[in-house]
Amino acid sequence: MSIEISKEARQLAITSIERYFRENMEEPIGNIAAGALLGFFLEEVGPLVYNKAVAEVQERLQSRISEIDLEVHEDEFQYWRKYDRQKKGRQG
Repeated sequence: MSIEISKEARQLAITSIERYFRENMEEPIGNIAAGALLGFFLEEVGPLVYNKAVAEVQERLQSRISEIDLEVHEDEFQYWRKYDRQKKGRQG
């Protein structure tokens, strides 16, 4: 599965790569080379980041699912307990 980004995001990423090279490397990088580098990282490293994000989402969802029973749990067979409390309340 290839990771696709919007044209706007691609252009922003290329601009960021160009700036990084200007400020941190001895030689600047051109627009075409920055685009190629971005494509390489999206194809080579992108799946690693994507899979890590998916694993973290799965972990969070599992955690939330395990808490559902606490949030929506209803005790069973409560009619007579409620009835007995109401009866005691009227007598006392």
